[in-house]
Amino acid sequence: MHSQMRWRLCWESDLELADHVELAKFFRTTYGPTGAFNAKPFEGSRSWAGARPELRFIGYDAKGIAAHLGVLRRFIRVGTTELLVAELGLYGVRPDLEGLGIGHSMRVRPVLQDLGVSFGFGTVPPASRNHIDGFGHHGPVTLLSGIRVWSTLPEAHLDKPSTSIDQPLVLIVPAGRPLADWPAGTTITRNGAKL
Repeated sequence: MHSQMRWRLCWESDLELADHVELAKFFRTTYGPTGAFNAKPFEGSRSWAGARPELRFIGYDAKGIAAHLGVLRRFIRVGTTELLVAELGLYGVRPDLEGLGIGHSMRVRPVLQDLGVSFGFGTVPPASRNHIDGFGHHGPVTLLSGIRVWSTLPEAHLDKPSTSIDQPLVLIVPAGRPLADWPAGTTITRNGAKL
């Protein structure tokens, strides 16, 4: 594991312009042409892709930002059950640090419990499975497949579709309730755009 990592947990409103510029550069590098995600939304000083996070875990080392995870409380619908979760997104590890177990050093579960949510929820492309294996170092984490996830498009207009449907891997992190309490369903509807 990368031993020189230090983590900063901060509210979105505590970030300065210089933080957003540095984060945008990190995402362009991490999600760039060889990455599994799209780097286009992170032009200039924009450090978010769809919905803006509420909290950010930012990992630093001697070279700058080494890792990032955004957190946003929101309601989702699993099947017909509405559920308040902390959506986890904007996950990235600088390419030179991939495979070193950076995700193990994040203390996500206590933060989710402090936020008063029952579960953390996130989505990743199936091709990124190896990047998130081991994310649950501090308790059980489950990856679900075969679930359709509906989201509002961040730039929806009246003349274009307003929602998108993906079939990602769904990441569930129990926080206030056991995994057995996660509702059954083959569809998840976000109340907003992806994080």
